[in-house]
Amino acid sequence: MWILTLFLSVLFLIAGFAGNRDWFTLDKLSRENVLNSTLIVLAAFTLLMVAYVLGFFPQSIAAPFMMSLYVSIAGFFIGYGVRLINSRSDAGAILYQHRSFWIDHAPNFLAVGLILYGFFRMAILTDQPITGIRLTSGLSLISFGFFTWTLKAVPEFRSGGLILLDRYIKWPKIISWNWQSESVLSIEYIVNRDGEDRIRQFATYIPEEERKEIELILKSKMDEYDKERKKVLGISGEE
Repeated sequence: MWILTLFLSVLFLIAGFAGNRDWFTLDKLSRENVLNSTLIVLAAFTLLMVAYVLGFFPQSIAAPFMMSLYVSIAGFFIGYGVRLINSRSDAGAILYQHRSFWIDHAPNFLAVGLILYGFFRMAILTDQPITGIRLTSGLSLISFGFFTWTLKAVPEFRSGGLILLDRYIKWPKIISWNWQSESVLSIEYIVNRDGEDRIRQFATYIPEEERKEIELILKSKMDEYDKERKKVLGISGEE
């Protein structure tokens, strides 16, 4: 049993390290990637279920396999959440973020619900027997709840840059902004992908009564980091 515990602990740390790196960001997801990944996962679990029914995947192997899967998920989302917290710390004080009940509280309610259900699933506070499957599956739910709590649906304009979902964009990387309509702000920024600088764009809703506030912030930061931005654009142009 101690060998399995040690293996799962090492697996948790490896998955946590992977989640803490910026190898994956949500903006890399596409409809094709999500669909293909879902089909692969469903096909793999279907094969495992068939193998289990036919006796080629006995409980003695299935249980450690599922525990390893749950622990990997838990470690990844714990590391992912820590990465988001560190990004906000590096980005400095928040200057502006559009706030509303659904934006501020609804995701947090979901996160709390997942965390509470994770503790319930672990059977620590119930009369159900505590098993490795229950412990690791509960831990995976708790970790996903923690990640949901750290992920914000709207951009955060901070003193050091912009937090867009799980990506930290420093002010020198933000090259332009304009209003697509009275309440829709469009921002262009540079992102390095596969070793190359590429221009990306996103649009976000800004209430009309807060338009002047965000304009002052953007003008101030664009002027403050003008020299650094020109250097970034110069390097990008040479590449």
